[in-house]
Amino acid sequence: MTDELTTPRPTMDRPQGHGGVVAVRIDASDPLTAVGTTEALRWCHDLHATTAADNGSVADVVVVLADTVDESTLTRIRAAHAVEGRPVVLVVSVLDDDGVLRAVEAGVRGVLRRHEASPERLAELVRSTVRGEGAMPSDVLGHLLDQVGRIHAEVLAPLGLHLNGLSERETQVLRLVADGLETAEIAQRLNYSQRTIKGVMHDVTMRLHLRNRAHAVAYAVRQGLI
Repeated sequence: MTDELTTPRPTMDRPQGHGGVVAVRIDASDPLTAVGTTEALRWCHDLHATTAADNGSVADVVVVLADTVDESTLTRIRAAHAVEGRPVVLVVSVLDDDGVLRAVEAGVRGVLRRHEASPERLAELVRSTVRGEGAMPSDVLGHLLDQVGRIHAEVLAPLGLHLNGLSERETQVLRLVADGLETAEIAQRLNYSQRTIKGVMHDVTMRLHLRNRAHAVAYAVRQGLI
């Protein structure tokens, strides 16, 4: 007769998304990695990890594990973000500057290098992502910001656009609309014709799917224009 030393673990059949428990779906390219990562998070009483093979599982956040950010990885990220509408955490072995930008564009909110992905660090990244914060290594964030700056300087600025997709004139008009000015007043303030101001508002509302002037004001507030 032998004695077995066991470590208490949270039960595996607890309800997902209930009582403050975050449901985490592990999406890996192979089942062994998926199961191993799922088991690594079992110690977290506030997380309930399942794999893609668990039929009917509903996730609050999806963890995508990959070797590189290739088209296959991007497809998995987009499926989790766009189809399921879930925030995505990426755990990746090799990550270059282009991969960072493409991953963020696809819907990734948090990034963790695979050799740094201890259960504790992964759990904390999942928690911060669910809170709407997300995180990534400081050097990765630095490269991402550099790329955003280059895109603005080399692509958007020559076209007279900002990172929010608005031109300087569109930004000015939206600010004045948010200040409560009517079309005639805006035209006088900016030295444009009323027809031009109406055209600007029409283009902005159509392109950004804004319903009316009030909606335009709300958009200006969200974008930090006022």
